[in-house]
Amino acid sequence: MSCDIVLVGVGGQGVLTIGDLLLRAAFAADVPASFCPTKGMAQRGGFVKVEIRIGQEGVGPRIGERGADLVVGMERSEALKGIRCVNPEGTFILFDHVWEPTGAMLGTDPYPTLEQVTERIGSAAKELIVLDPADLPSVDGRRVQPNVYVLGAMLGVSPLGELLGTSTVERALADRWPRVSETNVAAFRSGLKSGEGNR
Repeated sequence: MSCDIVLVGVGGQGVLTIGDLLLRAAFAADVPASFCPTKGMAQRGGFVKVEIRIGQEGVGPRIGERGADLVVGMERSEALKGIRCVNPEGTFILFDHVWEPTGAMLGTDPYPTLEQVTERIGSAAKELIVLDPADLPSVDGRRVQPNVYVLGAMLGVSPLGELLGTSTVERALADRWPRVSETNVAAFRSGLKSGEGNR
């Protein structure tokens, strides 16, 4: 069993962190994994892409076109860049966060509607799951971190749950941020439930 994953989004969303957490969990579970990040010029707002291959030994980190079992788009317009990566039998998770570039805010450049994006994704992937940022739960009066929530959803809709185990990922979260481990585990479990419920 294996899972090839592509994550796309913008700087500041924690896309690289999702990849790092999956890598940590894979190493803890003694599962082979590779990780290939690509960052844009801007630290915040620039395009970010991560390729992760879990469960295969002796393979390079790059995933070919239409080769990803799971693609995650963390921002609406940037999600379009992940469409060519998803396998026709694969799953696409869209976290419908909107980060409009300057031209779109000024009304000089177009910005895609949710319907336009989901139509294009739906024609490329077998399964599409849309997560609404407004549905992010709160813990102690604060909205949970979107990337941790999405990480939970990823395990709920892919072989990652079997490959890594939810408890292993929860330990990776606690090891990375021990002071807020309870909050992050709650966010992760909420995302896991949301992912499973959207299938």
